[in-house]
Amino acid sequence: MTLLIISPDYASHLYPLATLGTAWQAAGERVVVATGPATHTIVESFGFERVHLQLGRGSNPGVIRAEDQPTGEDDALRGFFDATRVGMVETLAFQAAARSDDLLWNPVAVARDVQRIVAEVRPDHVIVDHLAFSARLALASAGIAHADVVLGHPSALPVGGEVYGYPPAWPRAFDPSHDDLESLLRLCERVRDDFTAQWNDALRQLDPDAVPSSDAFAESGDLLLLNYPEELHDPARGELLPPHAFLGSAVRTEAPDEEVEAWLAENDIPVVYVSFGSFLSVRGDVLARVAEALRGLEVRVALATGSTPTEDLGALPSTWLVRGFLPQVRLLDHSCLAVSHGGNNSVTESMTAGVPMLLLPFSTDQFAGAAAIEAVGFGEALDPNSASAWELRAAAERILLASGANRQALARLGESLARGAGPRRAREALLTAAPIG
Repeated sequence: MTLLIISPDYASHLYPLATLGTAWQAAGERVVVATGPATHTIVESFGFERVHLQLGRGSNPGVIRAEDQPTGEDDALRGFFDATRVGMVETLAFQAAARSDDLLWNPVAVARDVQRIVAEVRPDHVIVDHLAFSARLALASAGIAHADVVLGHPSALPVGGEVYGYPPAWPRAFDPSHDDLESLLRLCERVRDDFTAQWNDALRQLDPDAVPSSDAFAESGDLLLLNYPEELHDPARGELLPPHAFLGSAVRTEAPDEEVEAWLAENDIPVVYVSFGSFLSVRGDVLARVAEALRGLEVRVALATGSTPTEDLGALPSTWLVRGFLPQVRLLDHSCLAVSHGGNNSVTESMTAGVPMLLLPFSTDQFAGAAAIEAVGFGEALDPNSASAWELRAAAERILLASGANRQALARLGESLARGAGPRRAREALLTAAPIG
């Protein structure tokens, strides 16, 4: 058997997708990844084959920097970072306006590349990143059975009256005005309609007889795989989803790191893990406030600085572990608190480790994901642009001192997710689905 994984050239997307592929690998089967060159070493580290596929202009091998991106993408990335400094609505509006370039890049050419790869690889099963719209267009127009994987919060696939890009929920710390929300909703509706028109135009070129879509953002594959715990999802919303399976989490295995292991073994002082992921680590101003807040607590901190220079964070205690990139999964296993931007990888990996969270969401589905964590009592969320160091410290103290039913529920969920069910569930779901014809 052969599994084909189709992924954008971004580490944050490839890691969970490749982790799902380990279930096929463990069964002695062939795994081929179609992605770009920036993540080649990640594919190699999993022991998979790689075939070249360019799904967009940008790439990210682990930490993204605007100056490393091609012309046009660099300015778009700077514009996004600038928007995050203004606020939730402004960031979501910026992202909405960029949808076509981000998600439907050269759709016909990319679709034909994907169809060629499928013909050459001859896979028995295909899984594709839900946000790789051009690749999904290729598979749908050619009648190739596939599963698409929602790597973010489930709201990435709108159902019912939801509009893609407009968050169905956000944490209490954010208080946008009614007029701003109305303006954002209208923008997201216009973008949806324009995006759907572009989808349908490409679809007609690929398959003139295809039925046009009424909402391209609501399209999904033959099977929907959600990298998210079903326990946190509204059952009523689940009834609106197409055929699907909740995977829980897709937590990767990391290679041993001698420096990290030695640091963990130094003493038993509680560990706080801090990371804003591969994109939002550029927000050094917020990382600096987090560092200031944690300096006042009796904890050791493992801080992944990403694209922010360490010297921009002020004086840091010598007992802290500070590097550009850290083995997140390993450190979460030893942490009592995780401070992050609320990306789905960070959230699901923290839940798998049973670690409560202090979330500072900046963009996209991070707001809905943080709201869900807040609602079940697995942590708190603050506005990264307005929360002071004092407020961050107070929130961290509340979370560290919390106990009771919510903490017990998080521990039970972590025990369930830690059994590595995600890859197994994905494979079982595809094995029961129709094979590629």
